[in-house]
Order: sequence, then C-alpha cells, then structure tokens
Amino acid sequence: MTNTLPTQLYTAQQVRLGEQEAARIAGIQMYPLMLAAGEACYDLLRRQYPQAKKLLVLCGRGNNGGDGFVVAKLAKQSGMDVTLAMHGQPEQLQGDALTAKEAWLAAGGEIGAVAELDWSHIRCDVVIDALCGIGLYGEVKAPLQTVIHQVNKLTAAVIAVDIPSGLCSNTGRVLGASINAAHTVTFIGVKQGLMTGQARAYTGQLNFAGLGVEAQFQQIQSPSAVTIDFRLVQPYLPSRHVTAHKGAHGRLLCLGGNQGYAGAIRLCASAAVNTGAGLVRALCHSSSILPLQVSTPEVMTQACEEQQSLVDSLHWAQVLAFGPGLGTDEWAQQLFHTCITSDLAKVVDADGLNLLAKKPSHDDKRVITPHPGEAARLLGCSVAQIESDRFSAAVALQLKYGGVVVLKGAGSLVFDGKQMYVCPAGNPGMASGGMGDVLTGIIGALLAQGLSCAHAAILGVYLHSCAADELAREQGLIGMRASEVSEQSRQVLNQWIASPCVVN
Repeated sequence: MTNTLPTQLYTAQQVRLGEQEAARIAGIQMYPLMLAAGEACYDLLRRQYPQAKKLLVLCGRGNNGGDGFVVAKLAKQSGMDVTLAMHGQPEQLQGDALTAKEAWLAAGGEIGAVAELDWSHIRCDVVIDALCGIGLYGEVKAPLQTVIHQVNKLTAAVIAVDIPSGLCSNTGRVLGASINAAHTVTFIGVKQGLMTGQARAYTGQLNFAGLGVEAQFQQIQSPSAVTIDFRLVQPYLPSRHVTAHKGAHGRLLCLGGNQGYAGAIRLCASAAVNTGAGLVRALCHSSSILPLQVSTPEVMTQACEEQQSLVDSLHWAQVLAFGPGLGTDEWAQQLFHTCITSDLAKVVDADGLNLLAKKPSHDDKRVITPHPGEAARLLGCSVAQIESDRFSAAVALQLKYGGVVVLKGAGSLVFDGKQMYVCPAGNPGMASGGMGDVLTGIIGALLAQGLSCAHAAILGVYLHSCAADELAREQGLIGMRASEVSEQSRQVLNQWIASPCVVN
C-alpha cells in the first residue's frame, strides 16, 4: 500500500465491473481480495497509530462491511481492545462479507448494533469506517446520518475503508452527511470523486492499495479521468533556444482593467511576464494605465478608448487574455463584442465569462476558466448544481462553449472535450482575490509560447497550484497573495525546466 496514488481515476461502476474480471485474470478469488483490503487498512492503522489500544469498527451490510470484519479480526488477534458494531442485521450479510463475519465470530469477536451504541461513553483511539461503500448514491438518512454525526464528534482518528461513508464516489458530493476521515484507503482503482469538490475536506490522507490486481484492472478499464502530475506536464514545459529573442516567445494581449480594477489586469499581465511570454501588451481603461506602468514596466500599456486601438492591438497579438477587471458596462461590452469573435487563441475569465454567459458562443481556440459561480451563470443553473457533479458540469461547459474548460475549485478540473484531468495540488490559501487573474496570465503566456489550448491549461493549472503549495509550506496558508503566487510560479517553472527529474 502507498500514499503515492496512481494517476488513473475511475468511476464506481468501472471498479465494480472490473474488479472481478481483474481478479480472474490474476488468478485470485474474491475473498482473498477482501482479506487483502482488510490487511491494507490494518497495516495503515498500525503504522499511523502504533500506540492505539482501543478500536471501534463500524460495519455496514455490504462488502465494505466485510472489509471491516477483517480489520477487526486482525486487530483483536494483535491484542487490541476491539468493539465492532454493525448498521443493519448480521443475518443480511451474504457472500464474502458473510464469510468475514463468521471468521470474526470464530476468533471470539462479538457484534453489537450501531443503533445501540452509547456515544457519550465510547472511548477509542481509532475508528474504522466500513459503513458504506462506493455504491452509495442516495442521500444518507437517519439513523445512519445520526451515526455519522456522532463519529465526527469523537476525538478519535477515523480510517475510512475505500471511501468515507456518505461521499459519492463518482462526484465527491456529500450525500447528506459524511464521515470526516483522517485517512482513506481506496482499493484497486482510485475513485474519481475522491479527488475534487467536497471530498477534499473529508478524505484526509488518501492511500492506495491495488490488492495485487491493479495492473490487470488497468488493462481492462480505461480511466474516466487522469490526475495531473509532473510527468504529465513535463513534455509541455517551454524552452529557450540559445539564440532566442523576445519575438520568438509570443505576443500576448491582456484586456481588462476597467475603472477601479487596475489590480486585476496588472496581476494578469505580470503573471504572463513571470511565466515567459515574450511581449505583453495591456489594453485597459485610461484610469488603470499609471498603476500598470509603475508596477510592471515590462508591459506595454495603452488606454483602450477608441475602437482603432483595439483593432490594431488584435492585429499585433498572437494570443488574447480577456476578462480580468473588465466589468460589464458599455465600455466592457464593446470590447467583448470585438474580441469574442477574434480567431486568436484566447483565455477568458472573470467578467469576460459573465458577458459570455449573456451571449454564448462556441470557440475551439478558447480556454475558459470559470469558478463555480461563473460556471453556474454560463450553464444557467445554481452553484449547488455545479458542485454536486463537477465532472458533468465541466463536460456540459465544453459542449456548450467549446475549447478547453478549467473548472476551478478544490481539485480543479480541466476538460478538453476528450479527456478529463484533475489537479491534485492547491490549497485553501488560494481563496483570496486575484488568484484567477494570475492563472489567466499564466495560461495566456503558455499559449503565447506555442502550447495548445489543452496543454497550456493543464500546465498552467498545475503550475499555479504547485506554486501556491510551495508558498503554503514556506509561509503558511493565511495571507497568501496572488502576486506572491505569480512570482513563485516563475521560480517553480524554472526549477522544473532545470531539473527534469523533479517529481511533485
């Protein structure tokens, strides 16, 4: 077992359909797989909590509960004080879960009822959550919802078996209530829902156990999504030829910075400079010129007060970054109508997306980078609907608007119309103003340096998040500024280019 996760992600349906075939190919019976799953959880328990003496094991009536019986038996045999309680009747168990229950009883174990637990008197060091498996889809209701709330009130650490009970394994949505785990051990294939959205707050440290059939499983199932890592983005890293000149690395036009919003276009343009765009020009409201000229003299800054200045700049540019600080007034709408029909490669964010929501169009040379609120406006639905299934939302956005979609948030998604990517990096310190403007500038710079829309989005999202993670490690989460992430992105990008064996 390892906490270095495979990059391939799968739906619950894929795992359920593929695990038996994978076991057959590997020549392994299903009950030994259950034993291996229980052993993986027990090994984690002993490794992470070597001083633990009292264990509470909560089992459901499916195979997930069977895994819990295996953990309980191993812990009891090692001398731990084990209390096992079941949600549902023991008589409901079938197949391998029944065999595991009988092995627990034969080892001298007892089975209590979860409904009869006196939570005010429970004393344990660790809880094993084997209540609900990956097949849970409907909302968790009482009395199980009450059980989950009681577990979350305990001071004991929780190890979740395959998935924290109450999470949807396909979407990461909390189905009414979810166990808040310190560790999750997921088996055979990493479930896509564990990597994004609400799940990021409930899984704790993710660990993977392939149970000896992961290679066979990967042969028969194509991943539903892929996590971004250094090995994936390494081929996309920009380079510099010894005879390079500024014109060889792209001409990027940044548009936005309406009155009172100079900071947004400044963050966008400076991030583009920091990540390698050869020439950067900013068109903004006249009131935003001086802040840009003073803070970022490398950027050619002009007021966009006449249509001709915009037309000339679009002729000059190779790539367009559009939206940071744009606003939605008449000035912004005039810019939008001219720019949105341009055939330049472009990245659109912020108010560019809000205007796009009012006049939708399809463009395969475009990267859009909505947060959940902007995504909801683009699709005409609620934020709750976006967050309830981020994967489906990303697909719907791409179908409607074309190009490449970056759905920002915990576990940002990138979808290019063919493959879904999930960013495992990033942290809550990024929840501050200007972070999206920096990402827009980074992606724009990578487009300017010749990357495709998909490659620029994948590398840009990962670089942006890894830079923020380095800042968090060095300085903490509180007070992280977008401008710091912009500067750190330059350092991280150059470290990656200089050190081809870096693994993040």
